[in-house]
This record gives sequence, C-alpha cells and structure tokens, in this order.
Amino acid sequence: MRVLPFFIIYSIPASVVIAWALGGWWTFYPLVQNYVLVPLADHLLGLNLRNLEGEAEAAANRSRLYRYVTWGVVPVTVALVLLVGTEVASGTLTWLEIAGLTLATGMATGAAGITTAHELTHQRRFERGLAGVLLALVHYMHFGIEHVRGHHLTVGTPADPVTARPGESFYAFLPRAFFGSWLSAWHIETDRLRRKSLPRWSWHNRMLLYAAISIALHAGAYLLWGWIGVAFFFAQGFIAVFQLECINYVEHYGLYRRELSPGVYEPQTARHSWNASHRLSNMSLFNLPRHTDHHMHAGRRYHILRHVEGAPQLPAGYAAMILLALVPPLWRQVMDPRAAAAMAG
Repeated sequence: MRVLPFFIIYSIPASVVIAWALGGWWTFYPLVQNYVLVPLADHLLGLNLRNLEGEAEAAANRSRLYRYVTWGVVPVTVALVLLVGTEVASGTLTWLEIAGLTLATGMATGAAGITTAHELTHQRRFERGLAGVLLALVHYMHFGIEHVRGHHLTVGTPADPVTARPGESFYAFLPRAFFGSWLSAWHIETDRLRRKSLPRWSWHNRMLLYAAISIALHAGAYLLWGWIGVAFFFAQGFIAVFQLECINYVEHYGLYRRELSPGVYEPQTARHSWNASHRLSNMSLFNLPRHTDHHMHAGRRYHILRHVEGAPQLPAGYAAMILLALVPPLWRQVMDPRAAAAMAG
C-alpha cells in the first residue's frame, strides 16, 4: 500500500523510546539516526521523481488512511513527552541521560510533531485543532496563524520573517524568524479582531489564549514533575523550534520575489521555494521537502504533493541541509551559486 512508507515518521519518536530503554550514551542515538543515518540513506536511496497521476491520485486523495497516519502522531507525541518528562523527574537518570533524552525529545517533537502540525494546520477545523495540540507542546501555537495567513502570502518578500535573505547566515536569520513570526502573528490576529469590531485585549484574541495555554502547560509540568520537569518541557520545545527554524531557513534561502512597484511584488512561482525529492526524507516528513508544490497548492494533502521539475532543487535532503546551514561558510559555498542561478533563470 502507498500509505505504508509514511509510517516511517513514527520511527522518530520510537528512537527516543529505544534511547530511554538502553540508557547511557544510547540516549543520543536519535541524534545519530536523524543526522547521520537519514542523510546516508537519502544519498543511497536517491530521488523519487514520480508523481501520482489520474485515477491513482484520485484514489489516494479519497483514502482516509493517509489522514489517520497524521492523526496518530498526536497521541504518540503527547505520550512521548509525558514518558520522558516523568523519567527526567524520577531521579533515576544521570545528567548525561537527562541531556540526551531532552535533546532527543525536542528532535522528535520538532521533526515528527511540528512537521505533522504543519500538514494539519492547512486542513479542516478538527485537524487544525490537532495541530494546535502539537504546537502547544513546543510553545509555538502562533505558528498556525503566521504560517497560513502570513508566510504563504508574503514568502519571498521583506515582509516575511522566515524567508532567508541572500547571503544571510542561519544565526542572523534565527532571531528575526523567532521574534518576527510572533510579531507577524500578533498583527494578523489583531487585524482580524479589528475587522470584526472585537477588542484586542479579550478572550477573542487567539494570541492571548495561546499564551494562557502555554502558561498552563508549564504550570502543569511543575505540578507533575517539579522545576526539573519545567526545564525539560521548555528545553525540548526550544530544541523543536530551533529545528523548525533551520528548516524554514533552508526552504526559501536566497529566493525572492522582485518588487514591481513600491510594496508590490511579482506573483509567487515555482522558483521561490527550494524543492527536494530525496526518497527517505519525503517518506519520513510527510513530503514536506516537496515544498515547491506545497506553496503552489497549500491545501493539497501531503501524499499527493508533486515533484516540480523546474523548481530550484536542493542538493541533499533536509537533515543534511540542516547540518550544512549550521556552518555558514560551507552553506554559502554550496547554496549561493544555486540561489543566484535560480533567480537568474
């Protein structure tokens, strides 16, 4: 069945459980799986350039199994955070194990949790609610507002905080992406309230609601696990968001829409998002690396996203590109010529 490869995303939280069970240095195994084994497998397995066509695409779109795969990530991710948080607070782990499991959990709530939230936040209200659960676990619920109502409209322009500028290092990009996306979400939400003649400082404001949920979750972490649990819960969320912003950096680096007149930009096209069709990365991340088609058809579900031949193509899968982004001189050596060529085309 075509749906089966997408279950690979569950190997991400499963690796954390394995790490916890084995203990010691094994708690860092998920780091090896995600950033050594996956890039190696991407290289060996190569690209998947095939797209579903005709009746095969229609049948896949009718099948609810693809939705159930995404829905299942939600309870699994919640259970993982509860499991590791309880173990961290138990007093039975060494500091090495606490560090390893916190890092591993953040990688899982990022790679599996936020990736799934990204898919669900583009769908129906029930699925957007599921996305909210996953985003609440990493203290980033405003992503659901900013990504859909901000990023998808302003990508490739100076108004988008998560479009990396040509020549911009990841470390220069990160604070703007982090704080800028929150400010963008705040402005989007307050504009919505103004149009509806609703007060900004009220329960109608989702940004205030999200802040209250985050405070409540940290208070719950304290009641369950004490201060060490609060530190774990905050840290795993930070790691997850750091990973998200790495991916945001990769997805649009150096690609921009030309300004036609003051404040007016050319329409978004296939050349404004980096595409990657590396087989394992796409299977394990709900086809997120087929990012060009996602921006061209934001509501299209992950399993029918298409490889876009004329789009700018990344030289490696997401895991390898994240590692490259953390070393700016190497990143620029690899990506600057590609970005310049994409914009000149």
